[in-house]
Amino acid sequence: MNPSTVANQSESLAHTVFERQRLEEQYENLDQQHHAASLGMWVFLATEVMFFGALFLSVAVYRYLYTEAFERASGRLNWQIGGLNTLVLLVSSLTMVLAVHYAQLGSRKRIILFLGLTALLGACFLSLKGLEYYIDYEEKLVPGFQFDSNEWVTREGLRPDQVPHVKLFLFLYWVMTGIHGLHVTIGIGVVLVMLMLAWKGRFSQAYYAPIDVTALYWHFVDIVWIFLLPTLYLLGTHRWGGE
Repeated sequence: MNPSTVANQSESLAHTVFERQRLEEQYENLDQQHHAASLGMWVFLATEVMFFGALFLSVAVYRYLYTEAFERASGRLNWQIGGLNTLVLLVSSLTMVLAVHYAQLGSRKRIILFLGLTALLGACFLSLKGLEYYIDYEEKLVPGFQFDSNEWVTREGLRPDQVPHVKLFLFLYWVMTGIHGLHVTIGIGVVLVMLMLAWKGRFSQAYYAPIDVTALYWHFVDIVWIFLLPTLYLLGTHRWGGE
């Protein structure tokens, strides 16, 4: 028998064994398993959309009711760091896409590289967010903990009855960005798990569903931030033009 034929048959057999090891018993093949995993993640993300949607709706309603206070409070947020973090997450989405691309090609080293870059960019995002939180603390933008009501009356020109509206905006800011930061932290952990599995050679051209599903989650987290930036940071920018 031709040696090349024997080699091809051996490779095909090894590939079949690998697929069977990764295939759960309730599925007929890896494609069906992949689609089921993707559907499960989409259902989970749908619940996340409803959760964050309620928070975004709250900001929209209260902004309509307390426009001046919300715009003044928004103008005090550090939009420069927020904008930089947007760029960081957009680049991380690119590296995540590349990780999936090379998973489809079966390039183990490239998978590890781009998953590592994604996790690193996620850590960079959290570090910048931590710096921003520290600045917020120093500027007394933490309602109920580090907050000066008189400053909003004397410096910002708000009425005393509008100060609670400022606190409401800042409360929503801390809740929404804090929950988003928690999602980023979870995402980094999952990406690192995928990196370790890739390091151990658990993925192939036929089996890369876990990386693909992780990418769906990561892109969702990035998209949420893209909506958070204008919703929270840019509410007060339009009034600068009128001054």
